[in-house]
Amino acid sequence: MKKVTAIFDIGKTNKKFFLFDSDYQEVYREYITFDPVLDEDGHPAEDLKSLQDWLKSVFDRILTSEKYNITAINFSTYGASLVHLDENGEVVTPLYNYTKPLAPELITSFFEKYGPEDQFAVETGSSLDGMLNSGIQLYWLKYDKPETFKRIRHTLHLPQYISYIFTGIPMSEYTSIGCHTAMWDFAKKDYHYWIYAEGFHRILPPIVSTETSINMNYNGNRIKIGVGIHDSSAALLPYVRSIKKKFILVSTGTWSIALNPFSEKLLSKQDVTNHCINYMRINGKPVKSARLFLGNEYAVQVKYLTKHFKVDPNLHKSVKFDYDTYFEILKDFEPMFRWEGITTTNMPPITKITYDSFEHAYHHLMIELVMLQVESIQLAAGHEKIEKLYIDGGFSDNDVYIKLVSHYLRNMELRTTDSSLGSALGAAIAISDSKLNSKFLKKNYSLKKHIPFILK
Repeated sequence: MKKVTAIFDIGKTNKKFFLFDSDYQEVYREYITFDPVLDEDGHPAEDLKSLQDWLKSVFDRILTSEKYNITAINFSTYGASLVHLDENGEVVTPLYNYTKPLAPELITSFFEKYGPEDQFAVETGSSLDGMLNSGIQLYWLKYDKPETFKRIRHTLHLPQYISYIFTGIPMSEYTSIGCHTAMWDFAKKDYHYWIYAEGFHRILPPIVSTETSINMNYNGNRIKIGVGIHDSSAALLPYVRSIKKKFILVSTGTWSIALNPFSEKLLSKQDVTNHCINYMRINGKPVKSARLFLGNEYAVQVKYLTKHFKVDPNLHKSVKFDYDTYFEILKDFEPMFRWEGITTTNMPPITKITYDSFEHAYHHLMIELVMLQVESIQLAAGHEKIEKLYIDGGFSDNDVYIKLVSHYLRNMELRTTDSSLGSALGAAIAISDSKLNSKFLKKNYSLKKHIPFILK
């Protein structure tokens, strides 16, 4: 029987299960998606019951397999999501979606107590985004749903809740606390004073290191069970462990997140204005990050173009970068797209397509999006000289995106890595004792080097 590490990698859309061998080679995977359920206000929420049933059934099935011997299991999930448990360990509320709007009065009352806003954002390394700051969710529950709040005995971040399903032990962990929750004071390296002032520290379980694991007897098997890790920090881990020089990692998906794990300074007020936030490394050090709602915007605009040109909805996946098209568009270049999830100063009041072909309009869209991406990468780098750039996630396979990033950031050495395993591999590495060397990414991540196109 092959010894393997099992990883649940829970994204907002796809829920994935992987098995990795001792060389971190993937030996098994399966995916599932669930339709959202509605919370009590009619807002879409994660179907926690279905997720929990799936986690258990997959794991129990693989445990009884004759083929694999699971020695360890860990969990990587999206952040900004809390699960609240009562004294019997039962779930108290739906798993609220971080897009759920909060009443402006609630936010106003919060900053009357704990503002000014810009100072608070600097201290907590969080842009101020309502439910995307999971700490604010606790504030909302306390004042908007006091009866529900009274029932909460433990509040867990989603990665730690998934771990709790298997261990029954409530814990908190650095990368989940440090991902734009507005809970952590990065200068003091402790919860921000407002968490203590509101009494929330009483329901937040003890903080343990991300590398903590619990040796348990699970259904008769001795298994090392991890405490879980936030997916962006997980995606960063293999790079930090195997690359010696400074680099920026752009993790692309619904959000495109440019991560700079080498920033020594805390965020400035200007950084906060520019949508920079902190994530956290597994050792508690801040990671300067610039976020862009890129994948979401891409999906919205591609759908619009597909409809406009009456083409196959999958056509965008096969468009290759065309040099002549690019330079033709640049001649009289003006912003053409009105964004839905991003705000820029120079976007037009409405989208007007001025092209006859889908390919031309698509190139124009990608030029605009990549310009925003480049700006985001430069913000994450700040004043530091960083020459290495890695891109993983969905856009690493997009030829037009990669050629344009490589062109606009000619001073950086660009490499892309295999898109599907980032956070899952990071979660596997977080609970292993093995050291990584510089060949790790090449071997495990199908590392590709990209040379900027030659200017004619």
